Amino acid sequence: MELATVALPFLLAALAAAADTTPVNKSCVTGSAGASVSIGYGGASASAGVSLGADAYRSDCPLAEEIVRAAVDEAIAADPRMAASLLRLHFHDCFVNGCDGSVLLDDTPVFVGEKTAVPNANSLRGFEVVDAIKAQLELACPETVSCADILAIAARDSVVASGGPSWQVEVGRKDSRTASLQAANSNLPAPTSGVATLVQKFTNVGLSAKDMVALSGAHTIGKARCTTFSARIAGVGVSAGSANKDMGFLQSLQQLCAGSAGSSALAHLDLSTPATFDNQYYINLLSGDGLLPSDQALASPAGAEDVAALVADYAFDASLFFDDFAASMLRMGRLAPGGGRAATEVRRNCRVVN
Repeated sequence: MELATVALPFLLAALAAAADTTPVNKSCVTGSAGASVSIGYGGASASAGVSLGADAYRSDCPLAEEIVRAAVDEAIAADPRMAASLLRLHFHDCFVNGCDGSVLLDDTPVFVGEKTAVPNANSLRGFEVVDAIKAQLELACPETVSCADILAIAARDSVVASGGPSWQVEVGRKDSRTASLQAANSNLPAPTSGVATLVQKFTNVGLSAKDMVALSGAHTIGKARCTTFSARIAGVGVSAGSANKDMGFLQSLQQLCAGSAGSSALAHLDLSTPATFDNQYYINLLSGDGLLPSDQALASPAGAEDVAALVADYAFDASLFFDDFAASMLRMGRLAPGGGRAATEVRRNCRVVN
């Protein structure tokens, strides 16, 4: 999908004018204490030497967020699925050695990047949107805004464009000079993961079980291929007490995946409100209509009691979910790479190191 080319001077003038009349949401969502579960948030934070804040570009690139937002809005208007794709890019970036833009790097003779990892191959999308954003930012303020920060801002803007909560993105990340195929294959949760595995994957990077449940709510938008939920069709995640309730939903999936498109067919992660960021995902789980086995497992009686209780809390309280999701996105955004600042840079092109 190609973005329409917009002349930068006209874009900057329009954005500057809009900034005078349309205030940017600067409220930093800190989460809610209303969840009736005992699991708590993890202590993920930026590593030493990486300082994140809301004002990193105020002087050097004051229109950075507006440039990203305009491009994200344009991309989603052309392809509503792009909101979920950009949000997913940020998640897959942060879970592999921190939020450092490594997921955007193409393969080189020196290393194999993360794009061909099992969780990413023929699945991640939105790279052209990031390229277009980076090109505009390089014209406005060269070598200033990192690719990692573009992913963080674009993820927030994608959620907002889909009707979800806003939060003040912390910026100041640097871009890695390498990537890790092995870490991408081992760190990212699989769509067939059970609750224990999901919790462990999040714990491994410094996030909690509560973060896991809240961030899983991102599956309220987007689509998945039949290959990712084939185990669900086979009955994985269906308990004896809910088999009848699940049957109609599972039969509809069987029909979709048995069609001419076969395993490449796409299904909405949330059949009820597929393009709206809301708490319907959790309502679906309580009804047995979670698409991925890893999704439906969150509400399973056989899973962790506190996890299932939090699913119910979010299903009945959209505001609680919005608050906790925003807070968990901030915590995930603080996951930082090791190796210190000497191993990072601000890339001029997000696909290659400088």
